[in-house]
Amino acid sequence: MKRQNVRTLSLIVCTFTSLLIGAAVFDALESEYELENRRRLFAEEDEILTKYNISDEDFNSIQHNVIWSRPYQEVIQWKFGGALYFSLVVVAVIGYGHSTPKTIGGKLFCMVYALAGIPLCIIMFQSVGERLNTFVTFVLKQIKKCFRLKNLEVSQTDLIFVTMNLSTIIITTGALAFSHVEGWNYIDAFYYCFITLTTIGFGDFVALQKDYMVHEKPHYFAFSILFILFGLTVISAAMNLLILRFLTMNTEDERRDEMEAAVAAQNAVRLDGDVITGNGGVVSNAQERPEFNDTLSVCSCSCYKWTSPHDKVYTSSPMTNTRRGNRKSKASVANTQEYSKDMDSNMSDDTDSFLNWQRSKRASL
Repeated sequence: MKRQNVRTLSLIVCTFTSLLIGAAVFDALESEYELENRRRLFAEEDEILTKYNISDEDFNSIQHNVIWSRPYQEVIQWKFGGALYFSLVVVAVIGYGHSTPKTIGGKLFCMVYALAGIPLCIIMFQSVGERLNTFVTFVLKQIKKCFRLKNLEVSQTDLIFVTMNLSTIIITTGALAFSHVEGWNYIDAFYYCFITLTTIGFGDFVALQKDYMVHEKPHYFAFSILFILFGLTVISAAMNLLILRFLTMNTEDERRDEMEAAVAAQNAVRLDGDVITGNGGVVSNAQERPEFNDTLSVCSCSCYKWTSPHDKVYTSSPMTNTRRGNRKSKASVANTQEYSKDMDSNMSDDTDSFLNWQRSKRASL
């Protein structure tokens, strides 16, 4: 089995294994909290219904109103600033879900806009990521020159190490800023940054969603936009390097297989004539014929000649022998049936004798 097939099969097995492991871990960590939180909320709901004598229908209406009015309480979503933030979330494939279009025209335009904007945004991030990798390569070479290192080459491993560290710096510094402005604890802010830059976008934590920050704090609004753009660029650069590394491994394996196949083809022996196999079968057109490269010897082996027991002269050049064999075959067609049988027997003896002579020459060389 080829190395590429083994690697692909290993990736598939590892992916499904990671899914099973993730499911088991999340079940152990979250299931108990979910049940406790569910019981607590239902107990509070029953307490409110009993205390204020609210019917189930009225309570459902209040609950529906609270849920749908929450995005509009402390921020205006669809003015230009909020719409710009929503557009970035769409084309960057983050999809918080904090605000969604409600009109038919808005939904149709959102689909068309996503079809055009998502590929453009992905290509832009990849292109800028490649330029960033080029810049990092230049900086690393200059640093190696300053330290007078002999090896000035920058490997993909070096670039992956640098971009991963840069990604970590961006997430940690962004978490500090969001924790300070939004009032989140550092773990929640770090979690928000990671979920955003990996384009998972759960939407449980979303920046700019209180105190009308989009309009009241333009500097913080600009910081949030730049954080997403620059962070996604660095993450894209790191992902491109990882994918390129994997593709390079496959390419190297394919090149190695091609070289092994070429070497095997050079060492192969072609057969032309009739050969009787070990089980008594006959294979047509199976006479041993050396490769063309075998006749081009540095010791001029083609000058050797061999005389068959039936006074025919053979050389190491397969073309000469083939022409002679063709003339003999044409002559044998014109002869009688008995003479043809004698010639077939002689040709068989000549073939065996010539093969033995050719093998001895190869062995001596």
